[in-house]
Amino acid sequence: MDAGTGGGTGAGTAPGADAPRPRGGPLAGVRVVELAGIGPGPFAAMILGDLGADVVRVDRPGSAWPHIDPRWDITNRNKRSVLLDLKREGSAERVLDLVERADVLVEGYRPGVAERLGVGPDACLTRNPRLVYGRMTGWGQEGPLARRAGHDIDYVAITGALGVIGPAEGRPAVPANLLGDYAGGSLYLVVGVLAALHGVRAGGAGQVVDAAIVDGTAHLTTMLHGMMAAGAWRDRREANLLDGGTPWYDTYAAADGRYLAVGPLEPRFWEGFLELVGLAGDPTLPDRDDASRRSELRAAIAARIAERTRDEWMEVFADTDACVAPVLSLREAPDHPHLAARGTFVEHDGLVQPAPAPRFSDTPGAIRRGPSRPGADAVEVARDWGVPALAGASAPGPEPAPGSDAVPDAGPRPGAPDAPGE
Repeated sequence: MDAGTGGGTGAGTAPGADAPRPRGGPLAGVRVVELAGIGPGPFAAMILGDLGADVVRVDRPGSAWPHIDPRWDITNRNKRSVLLDLKREGSAERVLDLVERADVLVEGYRPGVAERLGVGPDACLTRNPRLVYGRMTGWGQEGPLARRAGHDIDYVAITGALGVIGPAEGRPAVPANLLGDYAGGSLYLVVGVLAALHGVRAGGAGQVVDAAIVDGTAHLTTMLHGMMAAGAWRDRREANLLDGGTPWYDTYAAADGRYLAVGPLEPRFWEGFLELVGLAGDPTLPDRDDASRRSELRAAIAARIAERTRDEWMEVFADTDACVAPVLSLREAPDHPHLAARGTFVEHDGLVQPAPAPRFSDTPGAIRRGPSRPGADAVEVARDWGVPALAGASAPGPEPAPGSDAVPDAGPRPGAPDAPGE
């Protein structure tokens, strides 16, 4: 694995320019203030940092959520940290000093909390009218549930997204916090921030970006709503083309208990799949188009896949268009030959982690620094951002013992869409 780049290696120059373009990612020169939280806010700020932005995270003294040593919290890579207790007099002014010099602010408090702390949109945009103020919440800034606590599972549940995942007769399957927090939340916040930033650089004013996980997750289901309106999607689990409702888009257990993901949707890929598993030409095999016999077809495939181990099957499917892939664990994924060849995972300071994405031919993103330690960068940030008062207002907190899960203030962390508010 490489040391942390996330894409191209071009070394070109800007059209008509004599000097090389600045390196460090396409967002090099963009300044971001992140008001520390949990979940989607930090991940969104990490993405901006991966793309080259200078991200300063304002951490809260005594707070340490999630309950892991900060050295392993990869979502805080490519950031610098200062410590400020926004409930103390003068701390909000220090944040506004940073805001005055920033392009973007990201916060994940419950509605109204940032305003009470003196760092809401009005205060920040008064200080810097060109600021993009990104707000990350679960329920949104308004609506009956806006001030309620919640977590990823709740947000994806009410949008219908959770209801399409899992077996027909069993419980809905929980997709970790990938679908709501990160897909419906972080990525939509980043899209909104970059769009608003483009508007500012085109001569427009700064503005507030309201990124709600419920909005983003609902937006992800757009195609399914279209298919349902057309009669091509049933509003129940395991009854459709893409939810495990067909034998040719499902997972199957191999002889060793590990799984294959099978997805030969198109007829020509399906024919190749049947050939490779030894079912082509079997007169007892039900026709793929006979919906009444799909359980028989699925059983025939399952019986055949169960005859070999997962890795033995992958040797059979190697270099074919059968659309079959091994279901890998998180620990296995970095060593897959394709991902290894692409550098999809990298190692930085001894931590194996996903590389920055997407890739850029001329200004690749990179992992420039590991997870920030709360408050460790105050002097450096004070110098680089021209806020000398910050150096004296922020000091690093105690370093947790290696491997220790014990942290001060172990309750839910304010400042996150998932957590109780201030």
